[in-house]
Amino acid sequence: MKTGTISRELMLIDGEWTEAVSKEFFQIESPAKRGSVIAEVPKANAADVDIAVNVANKAFKSWKKIPARERGILLWKISDAIEEQFEDLARTIATETGNALYTQAKGEVKGAADVIRYFGGVAGELKGETMPVDNNLFAYTQREPYGVVGGIIPWNSPFQLAALKIAPAIAAGNTIVLKAAEDAPLAVLKLAKICSEYLPAGVVNILTGFGEECGLPLAKHPLVKKLTFTGSTQTGRIIMHEAADRIIPISLELGGKSPQIVYPDADSDKVIKNVISAMRFARQGQSCSAGSRLYLHKSIYDSFLEKLIGNLKLLKVGDPLDENNDIGCIINEKQFNKVCNYIEEGINHKDTELLLGGLPPKDGPFSEGYYLEPTVFASPHDDLRIAKEEIFGPVLIVIPWEDEKEVIEMANRSDYGLAAYIWTNDTTRAMRTANQLESGWVQINRGAGMLTGHSYGGFKQSGIGREYSLEGMIDSFTQTKSIMVDFDE
Repeated sequence: MKTGTISRELMLIDGEWTEAVSKEFFQIESPAKRGSVIAEVPKANAADVDIAVNVANKAFKSWKKIPARERGILLWKISDAIEEQFEDLARTIATETGNALYTQAKGEVKGAADVIRYFGGVAGELKGETMPVDNNLFAYTQREPYGVVGGIIPWNSPFQLAALKIAPAIAAGNTIVLKAAEDAPLAVLKLAKICSEYLPAGVVNILTGFGEECGLPLAKHPLVKKLTFTGSTQTGRIIMHEAADRIIPISLELGGKSPQIVYPDADSDKVIKNVISAMRFARQGQSCSAGSRLYLHKSIYDSFLEKLIGNLKLLKVGDPLDENNDIGCIINEKQFNKVCNYIEEGINHKDTELLLGGLPPKDGPFSEGYYLEPTVFASPHDDLRIAKEEIFGPVLIVIPWEDEKEVIEMANRSDYGLAAYIWTNDTTRAMRTANQLESGWVQINRGAGMLTGHSYGGFKQSGIGREYSLEGMIDSFTQTKSIMVDFDE
C-alpha cells in the first residue's frame, strides 16, 4: 500500500490515549483511492478489552450516582463541541467511509449532535411508577442502569451510530466500552476525544480492532452486563449466542431488504426523488434501511421507470470530498467485490434486464477507487437472489404488480423486516397497507432517514429492540427494580 505521511492514532481507555497491549497497529485505507493509507490505529485484542471493561466497571460505581440531569448537561456540552468541529468531523467521515461530504457526511455529523442532545434532554425522564395497593403498603418501581455496556458498530455510518450507542447508555447511568468498525474508526476516535474532555475517566472507552480479536472478547467478557450491536445479521447471530450463554440483555439492529410499494396515483416527480432517497443511493446503498425492492404498479410502470432512470442519471459519482458530487464510493475492496458479484449475477440472469449502471469501468478515474454507479434491474418476479439478499450496494430491483394483496405478500416474503415505504395519495389505502407490512419502520410518502425521538428497529431477522427514542433508552439501557414498603405497625 502507498503510505506517504499518515497519522498514528490511539485508543481511549480510562481517559488516557493508549496503544494496544500488543503494540500492534493496523492501517486504514481511503476507499476513494486504492492502496492509499490515511492512518494507523491500535490493533486491540482480548487483553485490551479486559483492561477497558474493568476500567468501565470501576467508573460505573460513581457515574451511576451522578444525578441524571447532570449527566444530561454533560451530553449537551458534547453535542455543542461536535457542532464546533463540524467541518473537520464531516471531512474525516467522508475520507474514511467514502460517503459523499455534501449529501452524507455533513448530515451524519448533524444527526449525531442531534442524537446526543436529545438523550441529554430526556436523561431526567428515567422515572419509575407507583402502584396503588392499600393505605399501609407502598409499592413503587425505579429504573436502574445495568453497568458496563459493550457496544459494537459498523462502518457505514460510524459517527452517528457511535453517538447512538454512547448517548443513551451513559445518559441512563451506564458506562460503555465501544468497539469502532475496523474500516472506519477515525471519526469515532475524534468523538472519543470530545467525550474525554467532558466526562469522567472510564465512562466512555473506545477500542479499535477486528471482530474475532476484539469484538468477540468484548461480547464474552463477564463484566459486560448489556450488549448493543449494529451490523450484519450473520454477525448478530454470533453476538446473540454470546449474550445467551451469559443470559444478559441484547439489542440488535441488523440487516434489511426493504420494500417500496408504488401505487398508480404516485407517478410524480416528488415520489421519484423520494424513492431515490429511500434506496439510499447517495450512500451507495450502504444502509440497512435501503428500499432496494421497488414494487411498481403495472399501470404506471413504463412512465415511472423512465423518470426514475432520468433522475438517477443526473446524480454525480466521484471523489467523496468534492461537494459537487452526490455519491461517493464503496467502503472497501471486499464489499466492492461482493456488490460486483451480485451485479454480475443480475446481468447474467435470464429473468432480469439491466436498465442502468452495471459493472464498474476497469480504467479511468473511477477505477482508482471503489466506485459504482446506481444500478437498476427489472424482473417480472422477486424470486431472485438479488431480490432476496441484502446487497449493501447501489443496486435496485424493480418488480411489477397489479393486485394489492399479492404485492403485500411479496413485500412480506422476506427474512428481514426493518423498513418499508408506501407511495400513494390515498390515506386509507396507505394506512391499510402499513398495518399489514411486517416491518418495524414504515414510511408513507417519505423516503428520508430516521427522526430522533421516534423509535426505530426491525422485525424478524432485522433485529431486537428499539433505538433513537426515550422508550428505546429505557427499555434497552435500564432495568426495573420493584420496591415494596409495609407501613402497618
